[in-house]
Amino acid sequence: MNLAIVTRHGYWCECWTQSPATGADPALLGSFDASSARQAIRWVRTSLLAIASALDEEPYRQARYWVTDGQTYSAQALHQGRSFSLTLSQRSTHITWTARPVTFLPFVHRHGKQLPPCAYEFSPKDRTKDQTAHA
Repeated sequence: MNLAIVTRHGYWCECWTQSPATGADPALLGSFDASSARQAIRWVRTSLLAIASALDEEPYRQARYWVTDGQTYSAQALHQGRSFSLTLSQRSTHITWTARPVTFLPFVHRHGKQLPPCAYEFSPKDRTKDQTAHA
């Protein structure tokens, strides 16, 4: 019996955190199997925007830069077959998003496409005073 395995190209995305609560080893907060580079970028952007308002000033600026300009370079890397990572540090906590090209086997497919849990672990900050100060 000849069984052909059909694979599909995609991108494997992960969100990791390392903090005093996790110890020396980072903890995987979430993962996502994207079918396109655009979908991988969207997953990172959406989870990043979900926590951005809770970040201190410097990681907030880094997040905002990635959303406005940096994601273009990340998308180019994925289209060229390379991986990318984005790390933000909030005091003693480091959050890293990664995406890399992969080949999926049919039985590895996941059905739930959700934001990583880290997207729900932060309380939003009031950014109205930041916006008026920079106007």
